[in-house]
Amino acid sequence: MGWDSNKTIETDSDAAAFLAAVEPPERREDGERLAMLMQAVSGEPPRLWGSSIIGFGRYHYRYDSGREGDASRIAFSPRRAELVLYLSGISDEDCGPLGKHRRGKGCLYIKRMSGIDMDVLEALIRQSWSYMADKHPT
Repeated sequence: MGWDSNKTIETDSDAAAFLAAVEPPERREDGERLAMLMQAVSGEPPRLWGSSIIGFGRYHYRYDSGREGDASRIAFSPRRAELVLYLSGISDEDCGPLGKHRRGKGCLYIKRMSGIDMDVLEALIRQSWSYMADKHPT
């Protein structure tokens, strides 16, 4: 792919089959639980974006540079070491009561769902979904 090609595009691959193959088993179980939560919040089915991102919903973006494409509104990737959640419109303060996690720009990293307050996580996912719906209505 060239410089102006988007690497992470929606695929026709089966997101459930991808999740079923995730290792270790604890990460697979956490990923399945997170997929159910994101689907419940979004009302959208899970779709595989690229080779390892499970996304929900879609929006189109266009930068001033002319670069444009499509992306999922909320997403996560069940990596071997941790879950990476792609959530916009949330702050460090919002994440404070979540439990053990770390943050990056636009990302939330969780090693184990067992150490997470699921009500807080659901609220963060809802907040991000609403933020993206307001920022990119179509």
